[in-house]
Amino acid sequence: MTAAEISRTGHPVCVGTEQHTPGNIAVWIFIYAELTEFGFFFLAFLVAKLYFPEDFHAGPSQLNTLAGLLNTLVLLTSSFCIARAVEAIKHGAQRRTVVWLLCTVAAGVTYCLIKAWEYQWNAAMGLTSRTNYFFTSYYYLMFNHFLHVVIGTVTILATAVLTALGHFTPNSHEGLEGAASYWHMIDLVWILLFPLVYVLR
Repeated sequence: MTAAEISRTGHPVCVGTEQHTPGNIAVWIFIYAELTEFGFFFLAFLVAKLYFPEDFHAGPSQLNTLAGLLNTLVLLTSSFCIARAVEAIKHGAQRRTVVWLLCTVAAGVTYCLIKAWEYQWNAAMGLTSRTNYFFTSYYYLMFNHFLHVVIGTVTILATAVLTALGHFTPNSHEGLEGAASYWHMIDLVWILLFPLVYVLR
């Protein structure tokens, strides 16, 4: 092993121009399955919008756009944090990796709290899943994404614990990359959800 293959921390790191796909094939099959599921949800949303244009035109203006915007910022920040965690483990910075992972967990929890506040706000405004077809679609999409955020947050927390226990190293961190890829998928779906549900009429 050459000196160029040793990081500043003294740990071996991957070098060269060979592209590396994060995670493993099982993780990506799961991610593609989840994206396909959300794709069908989006399609159903658009079809319902076609059949009930009045409900879907008025619906976004009744939502708490601030809550949606705040959660967009939270999830974008979480993507940065999880990316930094992956970069840190590649350089053998175990403690820094754990910190970034916990920041991602904090972002996930923050998302859930904001979403809970949004649901309470909706209830106070008399907006439920039975209000009209728009809100039926809204709650179905939002709850499904919320569930994925909860699962992702628990997964990242477990990854942080494993990292603290030394399970991941610069040369063996496939599980961490898989968890990060899943989290990025959650963020990507939200980036599509926010304008579709909160903005477009």
